[in-house]
Amino acid sequence: MPGPTINLTSVLVDDQAKALAFYTDVLGFEAKNDVPMGEYRWLTVVSPADPDGVELVLEPDAHPAAQVFKQALVADGVPFTSFAVADVETTYEELTARGVVFVQPPTAMGPVRTVVLDDTCGNLIQLTSFT
Repeated sequence: MPGPTINLTSVLVDDQAKALAFYTDVLGFEAKNDVPMGEYRWLTVVSPADPDGVELVLEPDAHPAAQVFKQALVADGVPFTSFAVADVETTYEELTARGVVFVQPPTAMGPVRTVVLDDTCGNLIQLTSFT
């Protein structure tokens, strides 16, 4: 029996509209689902390289525990999640030119290079590529 596959994962955001703009216009994801759900939306984005692949849910951080969790991670400099990119240095330069704030410059970590950025929605996000 094959194991389960990942079809959704979430990032907790403080503003869904702002998150959608950042994750699509700045990072380059594509909007997949945008369904009104009362005060919030079922809002997902996907990689343009795999539009039928794993969806990233831009999940509201309205629960008080979510906000405390996010604040603690940011205070400790811990990224909430990680995304793969082809080349960390090139991506770092391109995103810096777009005004993205990085809290860690390109750094070698064993067989990978990483950078950590502020997603403007209350999270630190790591970008990773193999060296």
